[in-house]
Amino acid sequence: QVQLVESGGGLVQAGGSLRLSCAASGRTFSSYALGWFRRAPGKEREFVSGINWTGGSTYYAGTVKGRFTISRDNAKNTVYLQMNSLKPEDTAVYYCAASGGLGSQVNGKVDYWGQGTQVTVSS
Repeated sequence: QVQLVESGGGLVQAGGSLRLSCAASGRTFSSYALGWFRRAPGKEREFVSGINWTGGSTYYAGTVKGRFTISRDNAKNTVYLQMNSLKPEDTAVYYCAASGGLGSQVNGKVDYWGQGTQVTVSS
C-alpha cells in the first residue's frame, strides 16, 4: 500500500511559479514510478509528468514540457513538480499518482492516487 498526500497548490499570477510536493508513505514507495495528473474544470483528468523509480527517466506532456520539472527524493519519500511560467490554462486540480512503471503511468494506468491540490493561475 502507498498513501500519497499533495501540498503546495495555491493561487498565482500568470508567469509565476509554484512547487507541488507529494509525500508518500508505504515501505515500497521507492519501487513505484511517480507522477502528476491534472483535471481542469469541465475536462477529463490528463497526464502531466512522470518519473521512474530511480529518477533517471522522466516524461512530460507536450503542454508543460520546458516549463515543468519533476523530481523525486526517495530518502524523503517525496516527489516534486516545479511549475514555472504558469498559464491560466494550467488551472486544475493536480493529483499525485503512483504506478508500477513509467510507461504504464503515461498510458493512464495508476495504482494509487492522492487526494489532489488546487492550482489556480490568474491572468
